Amino acid sequence: MHRPATRRTRRRYAMTLPADSHVHSEWSWDTGGPRSHAVGRMRATCARAVRIGLPALFFTEHLDIPRSWRAEPDDLMPHQRHLVDDAGLVDIEPLDTAGYLDAVDRMRHEFPGLRIGTGVEFGQPHLNDAQAARIIDLDLVDRVLGSLHTLDLGGGHAEPSRLFQEHDPAVVMHRYLEEVPVMVRGSDTFEVFTHIDYAVRSWPAEAHGPFDPRAFEEPFRVAMRSIAAGGRALEMNTRRLWPWIPQWWAEEGGRTVSIGSDAHTPDAPAANFPEAAAMLEHLGFRPGRAPEDLWVRV
Repeated sequence: MHRPATRRTRRRYAMTLPADSHVHSEWSWDTGGPRSHAVGRMRATCARAVRIGLPALFFTEHLDIPRSWRAEPDDLMPHQRHLVDDAGLVDIEPLDTAGYLDAVDRMRHEFPGLRIGTGVEFGQPHLNDAQAARIIDLDLVDRVLGSLHTLDLGGGHAEPSRLFQEHDPAVVMHRYLEEVPVMVRGSDTFEVFTHIDYAVRSWPAEAHGPFDPRAFEEPFRVAMRSIAAGGRALEMNTRRLWPWIPQWWAEEGGRTVSIGSDAHTPDAPAANFPEAAAMLEHLGFRPGRAPEDLWVRV
């Protein structure tokens, strides 16, 4: 018989949540930026984390290089479309490092019971290490996530959502996964490879049917082997829970996992975390001593 959770059991269960290692606030350009309606999102996110019993989180704001990729206005969210300039490039404001770090410091004082880590989600680090160094000293932050958001298949770098409209989707997927080992070899500034399924998010299912990971199993496995061999962790991104990702990661020698919601709104941190933790535990991954530690496969 199912027994309703009491306040005590709910509190005990909540405190078993791992840290959310991938959270965005108003300091990320794609939320609108610190001058937008999104101001106060960091504070609201911390308040939400405390309410749900999340012990720790990392604000990993986007570290992207202005005008380094092309897009059509319709590729972006309505509040982002003004960022596409006359040359068709996305002209963002670079991360305000001082403002961001000062905001985190204020939140640490305002929410002393919540462990708040700093970090960035660094787009294409193998291409942008030098430019990024002029924006932020990565030694100042607690965690650096590495993301592969764009590819150049001719005509300049673009997001998969744009490339799927210009090329055969299978070609885009193969090229995306082939770039993963290139990124691992080309930069040692990041410790976690995020959302390896990033291109899958915009897979054109209406025209080509639902995404079938089995059609790309070997390229995914090759990419995962390169991440594992490079001593990096793989992110368990909980925006979509694909059981084949942690399974193939474990089978390809992956030892460490970071768990992140990729939250861009205050109500999204720790989304699907209990289910993600159950998947990982089934495959032999275990949490570290502190909530913010990477999970390790025993």
